[in-house]
Amino acid sequence: MASSYVTFSTVTPVVSGSDTRGLARLAFTRRRVTLSPNARRRLLRISAKASTKNAMEYRKLGDSDLNISEVTMGTMTFGEQNTEKESHEMLSYAIEEGINCIDTAEAYPIPMKKETQGKTDLYISSWLKSQQRDKIVLATKVCGYSERSSYIRDSGEVLRVDAANIKESVEKSLKRLGTDYIDLLQIHWPDRYVPLFGDFYYDTSKWRPSVPFAEQLRAFKDLIDEGKVRYIGVSNETSYGVMEFVNTAKLEGLPKIVSIQNGYSLLVRCRYEVDLVEVCHPKNCNVGLLAYSPLGGGSLSGKYLVTDQEATKNARLNLFPGYMERYKGSLAKEATIQYVEVAKKHGLTPVELALGFVRDRPFVTSTIIGATSVEQLKEDIDAFLMTERPFSQEVMADIDNVFKRFKDPSFV
Repeated sequence: MASSYVTFSTVTPVVSGSDTRGLARLAFTRRRVTLSPNARRRLLRISAKASTKNAMEYRKLGDSDLNISEVTMGTMTFGEQNTEKESHEMLSYAIEEGINCIDTAEAYPIPMKKETQGKTDLYISSWLKSQQRDKIVLATKVCGYSERSSYIRDSGEVLRVDAANIKESVEKSLKRLGTDYIDLLQIHWPDRYVPLFGDFYYDTSKWRPSVPFAEQLRAFKDLIDEGKVRYIGVSNETSYGVMEFVNTAKLEGLPKIVSIQNGYSLLVRCRYEVDLVEVCHPKNCNVGLLAYSPLGGGSLSGKYLVTDQEATKNARLNLFPGYMERYKGSLAKEATIQYVEVAKKHGLTPVELALGFVRDRPFVTSTIIGATSVEQLKEDIDAFLMTERPFSQEVMADIDNVFKRFKDPSFV
């Protein structure tokens, strides 16, 4: 049986006395150095990270004709944390690196405010003028039910996902973005009650009447027939919602959703893995996952573990008190510490471990990454293209060991 160890030959000069007048006149001895399997893997991993860059991969989104990059450019900081110039620089860098999908929303930038609403789209629009529109997959989102964001509609009334709201949303998005069509229109969050943004359990007392699935799909069909929207998807959705949308489309002959944009990371796995993986499987509903917050709001980078608060005062979770508070809890922090240690053990940065994990999941079509600088964006993209693909069994085993202890700590 062949050994799993690898042997290298090394040549060592033998210097006698004080004669150091040149290697050409020296005698050499040869000895063999044997590396263990783990050492060999570390050596190969370091070599791959240092000298090779994988090509960006492209995948079909659900059963649509959209072929999107494995990385999607998120834009929710444009107009709040980023200027127009900075936004343009990041968009251009993303395209240069092979990203072809850009995700925005009528609600952006985040945090949602009347004073800034729509600025993200305007920044994208001014950049889009210098690009080939047909080379870019432009995705946006219509708001779900909201009593607090009524300023988004002309009527000033509660936001719903009905025909009137959807039509107004799309018309305004097209105008802000300066384009004739939207490649992927998503419902940002459902019209009906569902636990959102850190809430884990369904509270039965919060059930409320909602816009029927068929009515929502008919409104989307009208826009698709008009050529203003190509495909539709959902976001922050549940298994029930996905299956109702898919089944209603089948029964009524209406457009089918092709994507779901849900949070997914080392800190947030269970909500998707328990049953949405099965529901969205290509052999079942065939709905592609666009995974957002793969770094847990930046927490998986490890930057919030530092004791020097001054160093992270402009980081998102500190800049906006209460925002994504779920990632700052003690259990989430402890889990993050453990994942940082796993990364260190395998010669990876925390960002490389977190993004590489999401990248390698077979049910993820594309991972949405956001950044506030080109440097940060480069680090994120390199994590996809310059690390071992897929991660070794040893890396995954260590990730699973942490997961078994903490599960989804951000929801505890």
